[in-house]
Amino acid sequence: MQAITRRLGHQSLRPTSSISSIKSIYPLSGHYYGGDHPRYGSTLASHKGMGHLVRKGTGGRSSVSGIIATVFGATGFLGRYLVQQLAKMGSQVLVPFRGSEDNPRHLKLMGDLGQIVPMKYDPRDENSIKAVMAKANVVINLIGREYETRNFSFEEVNHFMAEQLAVIAKEHGGIMRFIQVSCLGSSLSSPSRFLRAKAAGEEAVLKELPEATVMKPAVMIGTEDRIMNRWAHFAKKYSFLPLIGGGSTKIQPVYVVDVASAIVAALKDDGSSMGNVYELGGPEIYTVHELAELMYETIREWPRYVNVPLPIAKAIAMPREVLLKKVPFPLPNPDIFNLDQINAFATDTVVSENALTFMDLGIVPHKLKGYPVEYLIQYRKGGPQFGSTVSEKVNPDSYS
Repeated sequence: MQAITRRLGHQSLRPTSSISSIKSIYPLSGHYYGGDHPRYGSTLASHKGMGHLVRKGTGGRSSVSGIIATVFGATGFLGRYLVQQLAKMGSQVLVPFRGSEDNPRHLKLMGDLGQIVPMKYDPRDENSIKAVMAKANVVINLIGREYETRNFSFEEVNHFMAEQLAVIAKEHGGIMRFIQVSCLGSSLSSPSRFLRAKAAGEEAVLKELPEATVMKPAVMIGTEDRIMNRWAHFAKKYSFLPLIGGGSTKIQPVYVVDVASAIVAALKDDGSSMGNVYELGGPEIYTVHELAELMYETIREWPRYVNVPLPIAKAIAMPREVLLKKVPFPLPNPDIFNLDQINAFATDTVVSENALTFMDLGIVPHKLKGYPVEYLIQYRKGGPQFGSTVSEKVNPDSYS
């Protein structure tokens, strides 16, 4: 009996064919992308008009949509909503991440077993990028950062990384859709380095892949947003909110779930969205002051503002930009006084008159007042249950 047990034990240690096949799912070497491999031309054009990517299934998370998407930047704000919408229709989502393994952990619950696949990569290592893209037929680039750090500049994150992804997707030969998420207001003549880098990234992607789809969302509002959360936190901590330039700049904020829906709608169409640029703004235009009023109304605090002229705001934000790469330690990330965002908000940012919008994708965006901003009730002095909520006062018909 002991001899049989030992024999079985030795056999169990031998690699089986099934294990070998699992190891070959995500190749890391140049079998697909060797240095002597001929560079592929773009295959996106051949797929245009081929019909819907979604092939079969009931549409639920246990169906098979036919989409295998590599979502760069999936651990960010927009990423979690996009992954959730892709996963609930039965898509497999490959999630590249570069930090701790805890970073993509919350995403694994959004899909069926094995459908959300976190894969560690290095954005500066071309081979690791090819590995996470190897089995995909869709690539979505959400990578973006509105402030610089010691390690990553605006240009590297928002321009060169986007260009690199487009080049690798072109070489891949099996990418059916490439979606680049940029930013509303991006322009090569913008006073903001972030917006200039985003515009350069768009041009680089479309130069490599003319059939790529570019999404340009406005300021996004949602539970983890980087505008109204920061305002509410600042107002609760200091009992006032600084209004840079008087808060007269016009913006067109959009609900983050609508932006995710627009990306999914572009994937599910018959190819008509390929090669197009969409400007995704909400149904209402606000001034910064009016949006702050909505924030104060939701948290039920008396509005208190301090008007900060643009030159003074820039002077407050300047020291971080000057010292960023001169001191031997990392500096705090900017919140309210972000020099580049101050430059970006110096001009109005609204959807162009003749631009393609949500309507061209068959989506009616939500109005902000109501459920989209109700996450702000966490900042109420009496707690979230202090009185009735905003959505109980607003007719649900007004949400869309």
